[in-house]
Amino acid sequence: MTFRGDANFDTTAVSKGGGGRGPSGGAIAVGGGGIVTVILVVLSMIFGVDLTGLSPSDPISPQSQSQSQDSEEVTGCTGEEANDPANVTCRMEGGADSMSQFWTTTMAANNIEYADPSVQLFDRQVSTGCGDASSAVGPFYCPPDQRIYLDETFFAQMRDQFGADGGNLAELYVLGHEWGHHIQNVTGQLGRVQQGDTGPQSTAVRSELQADCYAGAWMAGASQTDDNDGSAPVLEPPTEEQLGQALDAAKTIGDDSLQEMSGGGVNPEGWTHGSSEQRQTWLLNGYNGGVGACDTWNAPEV
Repeated sequence: MTFRGDANFDTTAVSKGGGGRGPSGGAIAVGGGGIVTVILVVLSMIFGVDLTGLSPSDPISPQSQSQSQDSEEVTGCTGEEANDPANVTCRMEGGADSMSQFWTTTMAANNIEYADPSVQLFDRQVSTGCGDASSAVGPFYCPPDQRIYLDETFFAQMRDQFGADGGNLAELYVLGHEWGHHIQNVTGQLGRVQQGDTGPQSTAVRSELQADCYAGAWMAGASQTDDNDGSAPVLEPPTEEQLGQALDAAKTIGDDSLQEMSGGGVNPEGWTHGSSEQRQTWLLNGYNGGVGACDTWNAPEV
């Protein structure tokens, strides 16, 4: 998507920097409100990777909710800076600003108490309430922190190592997906994921597809999100090319695609995030039908 060039972002949600001691085992806890769902990550990208048989034997236990040291808020970016392909920081700030307004309005319309997640951009390693993580983990959401963690080099890896088309909307789709997990945390839906449940119709896949759907709903509504002075929309509606880039990202990180890239055969029973077709379908469901089209839990099949 393209930001209006003179748009100004007013958000304290995004910070950059941080660190901590090195990771031990590369496990990330993803769950909400005391549920015991644990998604272990050791293979390059959490955002769509099949983890079956790859996790270490001893996952990292959730730690305290203290924030990373040496972090600083990222504020003051303009739409022109966010459109710069090289300026991931400002693009994430602009996306967070838009998602904040979209979800604040959506949740208020449904009488749901809501507060935004924070977004931590990090380099190489970071300490979180879910354990220590390295850049190998990829983007993830930590429920105890109510914070999204994202290494800015992830998008280059998604293009160079996984063959995705790239583009601004593809990058914002990643942020929108993780923001979707925060919405699930707020509404209690994240607690429906059953530990160890895998396969095309599993609770794990249904959770991930709902996050994709929520990202699609934001994409459709983002062009109605004004900047901080309410003068005009921050984002222009996505073009067909931009939407195609986001769909290509969803395809690239489908469980079946990643299993094929790993050199093994496709094993649907090991899926944790959904196939390429499932991810594209639910992204479009949200884009075309809005938040109301994202009930993956009660769908007979996803």
